[in-house]
Amino acid sequence: MEFVGHFRRLTAVQRNAFIACFLGWSLDAFDFFILVFCVSALADHFHMKTSEVLEANFLTLAMRPVGAFIFGMFADKFGRRPTLMIDIIAYSVFELGSAFAPSFKIFLLMRALFGIAMGGEWGVGAALAFETLPSEGRGFFSGLLQEGYAMGYLFASVVYAVAFTYVGWRGMFVIGALPAFLVIYIRTKVDESPAWVQGKVSREAESHLGQDILNNLPLFAFVVVLMFAFNSFSHGTQDVYPTFLKTNLRFTPQTVGSIAIVYNIGALLGGIFFGTWSEKIGRRKAIVIAALLAIPVIPLWAYSHTVLMLALGGFLMQFMVQGAWGVIPAHLNELSPPAVRGTLPGFAYQVGNLLSSRNSVIQAKVAESRYAGNFAPVLAWTVLIIASLVAIVTWSGRERRGADLSSTA
Repeated sequence: MEFVGHFRRLTAVQRNAFIACFLGWSLDAFDFFILVFCVSALADHFHMKTSEVLEANFLTLAMRPVGAFIFGMFADKFGRRPTLMIDIIAYSVFELGSAFAPSFKIFLLMRALFGIAMGGEWGVGAALAFETLPSEGRGFFSGLLQEGYAMGYLFASVVYAVAFTYVGWRGMFVIGALPAFLVIYIRTKVDESPAWVQGKVSREAESHLGQDILNNLPLFAFVVVLMFAFNSFSHGTQDVYPTFLKTNLRFTPQTVGSIAIVYNIGALLGGIFFGTWSEKIGRRKAIVIAALLAIPVIPLWAYSHTVLMLALGGFLMQFMVQGAWGVIPAHLNELSPPAVRGTLPGFAYQVGNLLSSRNSVIQAKVAESRYAGNFAPVLAWTVLIIASLVAIVTWSGRERRGADLSSTA
């Protein structure tokens, strides 16, 4: 009922802005995770190793900082709303282009361009959402907004389980172009960020973007390191897990999709729970608790053999992983200087993402070279090391829980 209560307190303008940003991030993630489910099919189609196909995943992640910087600057200069619409159209077009790639080289090009568009969505959407929403309940909305990512993974899980057998990998990417229709909703229902509108005059007189980032280099560097740890945490537990279920345990697409549905429900619940809890115990403490609680789940998650136990392990693992992530949108926007809130959080997030972008390729190569293709020990070591890193880096930083986000000047 707390969920309903938070939404009832929103005005129509606030509600529409949040829904648009949530769906933008969800559908962005949906398009990204379609590739994760199609790795084995792509490897068979192009006659490649799993690690070679995962280079496409690497390129998507590596190009995201470019998009975060470009679209972030556009958002600070021209507004959050029009930039978000252009971004959604862009990632939908490149997703469709992936479906019709005649060769793996063209497919890689489409995934790189998709990565640029994907990188722009998070920072712009988060800025629009948090500059429109009230400060009350920010932790709850942070958790819910970030779990648009898990919702996208959930959408991809359902589509894979239901449709892959009939449409194949190309059909999956065609379905991934549907998010373009979200632009109609944004165009007709969503207003510009009131904070951006208020700061428009001063921004037009003089740009402080470069100077503001230079003035906050220690903060920028900290957020980059933090986001390296966080992206390694999420992608390290998500990107090769469907391949592990399919190639090591020989599960069907329907079974893999069903397990993914369960663990993404866990992700949604974890993000909302820890995001909301962070309002009471603090952003850093909530993140550290969630990260460290992922470690005891490793045996159930990586070494079980039955569908039921793997689904339970996946549920608990993603509850913790996305529980930590659920605090991040509010945490980064609260830490960010007002004048570059559309650029700095998203850009630093994606630079950290760049540093972790070869994670899935490295995992696959280690599994192939040292464990005869078995992903279980690789997944286990990933969580043990990265969960500890997330906790250490987070605790070494600061927080500004409840900071005023109503101004961009």
